[in-house]
Amino acid sequence: MLLSLRIENFALIDCLDLDFGRGLNVLTGETGAGKSIILDALDAVLGGKCTGRAIRTGTGRSLIEATFELEPPVAAYVRDQEIELLDGTLLVVSRELVFGKGGTMRSRSRLNGVLVNRQLMEQLRDRLVEITAQGQTVQLGQPTRQRDWLDAFAGPEVLALRQGVVTRYAEANAARQALEQSRQSEQQRLQRIDLLDYQVKELSEANLNEADELEQLEQERQRLSHVVELQEQSDRVYQSLYQQNDGSLAAADLLGEVEQTLRDMVAYDPELQGVLDVVNDALALAIEAGRQMSSYSSSLEADPDRLGEVEQRIGQLKQICRKYGPNLSAAIAYFHRIEAELEELTQADRAVEVLERRYQACQGELIQICEELTHLRRTAALRLEQRLIEELKPLAMDNVQFQVQIEPVAPTSTGSDRIIFLFSPNPGEPLQPVAEIASGGEMSRFLLALQSCFVQVDSAATLVFDEIDAGVSGRVAGAIAQKLHQLSQGQQVLFVTHQPIVAAMADFHFRVNKQVIGSSEETPETTGPELQPANSPGNGSTLPAPIAPEERTVVRVTALDSEQRREELAQLAGGQGASEAIAWAQSLLNQAASVRQIQTRSS
Repeated sequence: MLLSLRIENFALIDCLDLDFGRGLNVLTGETGAGKSIILDALDAVLGGKCTGRAIRTGTGRSLIEATFELEPPVAAYVRDQEIELLDGTLLVVSRELVFGKGGTMRSRSRLNGVLVNRQLMEQLRDRLVEITAQGQTVQLGQPTRQRDWLDAFAGPEVLALRQGVVTRYAEANAARQALEQSRQSEQQRLQRIDLLDYQVKELSEANLNEADELEQLEQERQRLSHVVELQEQSDRVYQSLYQQNDGSLAAADLLGEVEQTLRDMVAYDPELQGVLDVVNDALALAIEAGRQMSSYSSSLEADPDRLGEVEQRIGQLKQICRKYGPNLSAAIAYFHRIEAELEELTQADRAVEVLERRYQACQGELIQICEELTHLRRTAALRLEQRLIEELKPLAMDNVQFQVQIEPVAPTSTGSDRIIFLFSPNPGEPLQPVAEIASGGEMSRFLLALQSCFVQVDSAATLVFDEIDAGVSGRVAGAIAQKLHQLSQGQQVLFVTHQPIVAAMADFHFRVNKQVIGSSEETPETTGPELQPANSPGNGSTLPAPIAPEERTVVRVTALDSEQRREELAQLAGGQGASEAIAWAQSLLNQAASVRQIQTRSS
């Protein structure tokens, strides 16, 4: 139930604090007084679309807060979203609209102060409020909306099965796309196989084993290309280290003489023993280096054939690197990768068969669950037809015919049914789609009766009706008034109307009007009295508003007491407060009180 609604800087509203009661709450006022703005604010706080024009001119921020007392199922849902309730049952829904940089509008929604996303607000909205307007004629004629209504009437079993259809449809759709993609890419697959087969063969024949093979071959080529120079240079090194051919002393000979001299000196001064040890090591290293150079020189041999092989292999590896590199390591990695891809592509024929079987299985499961959903919908359709006709009879539509037509269509995420509401308000007339045949007044009653069907099954805690009684006669308006009060016995109803007969049935009556306030005017400081039923005395204070900085138009709402209600009903009837109109308004109130008592006793 909606307990209160606070609106700041929204359209023509500067500041409003509204308290609503359990039962039938009616808002009346002249055309253009701002009644729809209040409903727009309620729609906005629950996640409805808003533009920058929703923010009151001259301000940069709008705030709307709605406080709800939740029924146990809705309270459990909110707790599941990890939102703590106030006093165990209260939920404050707020939305802030702010102008950002560049004039763009930003929006933030909160539940009991916790920032939430738009998706959660959309899911919570239908659990809190259901808004119905006569302008829903276009929406009522949409098969998708009619299908949603039928499913909602059918109850949790159908809604759960429909969720299963969503899952099966997604699986079947994914399987179909995978299969189509596999089939469409057959030509590209074969072309890719040809390319990879050639590349794998080329790389396989190259016998790529070691990532540093190219560097090793480059070193070998350098050695083979300079054998003569290396032999000459190694001979010179050997002679310099170990044995000179011209009779001069080599490094080993000189180190030998130095060693002998140091031995003689150590005999007199042992402190030179360290130097002697160093020279001994140097002599040994020089001799060993000479021997290695001799062996190296002996191993050098010109090998033109091997040089040719090395140069050919280097050329092959460089070509591989240019095509698959940039280096040999990258080429080897690419070789392993395309080997795996080629294996996968060559198995694609088998993969297509697997995908076909997968798609057929998913499609079969989808068709089966859609058939189950269709069966439940047909059962629910019969119940809805009977229930809606029963609800329409008290609304001066005794001879109405109504039928839910279910036509088969290709399976989708919502099933394999096309739902059409067929309607005939007059005997002898054929059934036709409701949006094509129903008049405005008939549509109003149809919407009200339809909502009554949902109330008896499961519905939002608060029902909001926006002038669905527009254009109907007094007799029909009386029937609508009684139906509204009957609805309000089970849950809260907010109703915007111009019909005095309907307004007379209210448990709580609010008058909405526009006022022009100047810069010198101040609004009341009080917060207004506690909400009382509309037929109780002493409830006539106007709700507060802030001080206006300049002459501006603002929307004001007054909770009416009994005397004020009489005047308001007389105004709605066009009596301008004349005694006859006042008396007629009082008779309406008396008659409404009697009807309320009868309905209360019968319920």
